[in-house]
Amino acid sequence: MNKTAIIIPSRLDALRLPNKPLELINNKEMILHVYEAAKKTNMGDVYVATPDQKIIDVVTNHGGKAILTSLDHQTGTDRVYEVFKNELKSEPSIIINLQGDMPNIEPKAISDLVLYMKKGVCDIGTLASKFTSETELADENNVKVAIKEKIKFDTFGNATDFFRTSSNTYENIYHHIGIYAFTNKALVRYVSLERSKLELKRKLEQLRALENNMSIHVGYIDSSPLSVDTKNDLIEVKKLMENNE
Repeated sequence: MNKTAIIIPSRLDALRLPNKPLELINNKEMILHVYEAAKKTNMGDVYVATPDQKIIDVVTNHGGKAILTSLDHQTGTDRVYEVFKNELKSEPSIIINLQGDMPNIEPKAISDLVLYMKKGVCDIGTLASKFTSETELADENNVKVAIKEKIKFDTFGNATDFFRTSSNTYENIYHHIGIYAFTNKALVRYVSLERSKLELKRKLEQLRALENNMSIHVGYIDSSPLSVDTKNDLIEVKKLMENNE
């Protein structure tokens, strides 16, 4: 079945910024901004996957779909897989794992990734943008992706590494965006794999795929949605989104 599902893993107990999915931005919870961006794509059904009833209540009271998941998952992708397998009966052919802490993500970025995945040329697809300053590049909260070739609008390249510290080893380094598109076969294989050494060392789950020879293609977007990991990130994204209202 050629069907797409967008699943947003979300939880309240983030170490650096607890309760961040329920932080208000323009009088609306962060998780709802992400949910609405996903809905605007019209690319498939959208679900929030969470172990927290408070998040369930916020999403469903807004008319959205939210699924209560296990507390025991080690990664967001494991949480996405639970919904894919149990709630969606493994039917979707493309599954988008959209991080719940990117309230200013553009719907077009999600749509473009889905359209690329429908070509069937890779296991996993994701997105990246250029770094805008040396400070941004040096920030270990900003994940870097090394790509085999330079990418630009409407092009995708092969990811060769993901890391947090700045590096002089690679020529083509971009700012990775926290969204993943899996084929259904790739998702099933990914969650069956043991967590890899680099994944655990760098705390980047996408390295499990690379270390097991799964292909990850990276598409270019013009600007990076802000991933909210700290209180300062929250202050910054509030300013950005309030100015765009």
